[in-house]
Order: sequence, then structure tokens, then C-alpha cells
Amino acid sequence: MQLTISNLNKEYSNGVKALQNLDLSIKSGMFGLLGPNGAGKSTLMRTLATLQEPDNGEVWLDDINVLKEKEKVKQILGYLPQEFGLYKGVTAENLMVYFARMKNVYSSAGLKKTVHYLLEKVNLYSDRKKHVNTFSGGMKQRLGIALTLTGDPSLIIVDEPTAGLDPAERVRFNNLLSDISQDKIVVLSTHIVDDVSDLCAQMAIMDKGRLKIQGRPSELLLRLEGKIWEKQITKEEYDLYEMDHNIIYSQLFEGNPLIRVFSEHLPEEGFRPSNPCLEDLYFSTIKNIELCGG
Repeated sequence: MQLTISNLNKEYSNGVKALQNLDLSIKSGMFGLLGPNGAGKSTLMRTLATLQEPDNGEVWLDDINVLKEKEKVKQILGYLPQEFGLYKGVTAENLMVYFARMKNVYSSAGLKKTVHYLLEKVNLYSDRKKHVNTFSGGMKQRLGIALTLTGDPSLIIVDEPTAGLDPAERVRFNNLLSDISQDKIVVLSTHIVDDVSDLCAQMAIMDKGRLKIQGRPSELLLRLEGKIWEKQITKEEYDLYEMDHNIIYSQLFEGNPLIRVFSEHLPEEGFRPSNPCLEDLYFSTIKNIELCGG
């Protein structure tokens, strides 16, 4: 199965160009879409989910025209938006039954069995009789995935699914996403670099509506091999180093900045080489630092 996006454009009435000549090819498995807020990720996700029309362009899921054959797409689509509402006065089990009936793909005899199977899959079976308004943020997200899986979709789109989750819930949620992606296309839109690093064999980075880079994380990181250097400096020195070096990003360590710099050679004495990570790739791409082979 393959999702093919060609020359997709979307400009809003306020002049914001959310998608600009976007070309993207996505195969089965987990695909990570990285980008800062305002990159156009959610616009793309809503377009793929048939909830929003682009100005022009094409989207194909194998031989299905996603933009013109929306009913076909909806039969094989699971979509978990960044924010989704749940009926507060209903139990998880009853909500699942309601959504399963809306999908109209289960017989009456198999419906309850399927609902129980999905709740078990997301580790909510023991909570099936509880009202969803009593659920934690992570439990609601897992219930959202169970609802998304109703009908056994072959294309699953999840938009910023781990935003706001505590670390333990985030790990559980990511493990669940990994489990369901074996024979499906799962598009994970996020600004959390570690989620893509942990889960995705394919990825792309977007910024300001444009595709900046696409490929396997391990192969993309080879472009940074031997070119990442780090050094701990004082806060007072930061502005000077920023003027003289390509600082990709910095983080505080024991109260002082630990800077990571892109350079073909040793920037100056005191820097030490560092293995590149996906955060290096992400920030250098967003900052338009020219990478070898980019």
C-alpha cells in the first residue's frame, strides 16, 4: 500500500500558505511527520482525512483518489485528531459500541466481541464500565486509538497524539502505535522529535508549508556524520558563540548552555565531536543549514 501526495497547495483567507507544492510518498509502516507549530502538518492531516479541501494537487491511496472518492477513503480510514471530543456521560464500552455501529462493518453477534478485543488491545478492558469523563489524558488517548481502529482501517492518521501526556503514558501510547503499524500506513504528525526517533522507519520534516527533507532517519543522519560538535559555555558567552558558529540548538546542563554546532571541521579548541541525533537533523533542517547531500 502506498499514499502518494502530489503538488498539494493550500492558502487560507488570511494569506497563510499552509501547504506549498507538497510532494510526499508514504509506504506501509509508521511514517513520522515532524515540524514546528504552523508548519502545515495539521492542514495536511485534515486533507488526508478528507475533512479539508486543498486549493489544488492530488492524493492517491493506491488506486483510490483520496480527494474525489471520499466515501471509499472513509471506509478504510482511522483518524485521531490533535483534539477530539468524547461523550462525557457514557462508558467506554458503550461509546465503542456506538462507533462500531456507525461504521456498520460488524454483525450484531460480533460487535461486542470486537469492542472487547479493541479495548483489551489498548489496555482499557478493565475500565470499560467507567465513564470516559473520569479517564486520565493518557486513557482518553488510548480510547481514541481504539475508536480509530474500529473497522480495521488500513490508513491511520494521528495528529500530535502524545502532546500533554506524562512520560509513562507517552511510552505506553507509542508502544501501541508501533504494534498496530505492522501492516498499515500510520502517519504520525508531531513536533516531538523523540517520538519519530523511537517509532518511525520513514520520516519527513515540514516547515512553513513546504517539505524540507524526507527519508529513513538512519540514512538522513549520515549527512551529519562527523559534523556535530558540542561544548559547554557560560550564559555570558552564548551571544558571541552564536555569532561565530552554526549553533543547531543548546540545552542547559548544570545551569550553563551545552551548545551543539554544525561544522565540517573542528570549530575551535574546546569542542568535542558528538554523534548526530535526530534533534540535530531537525533543528539544522528548520534553520536551513546546508547539509552535505541535502
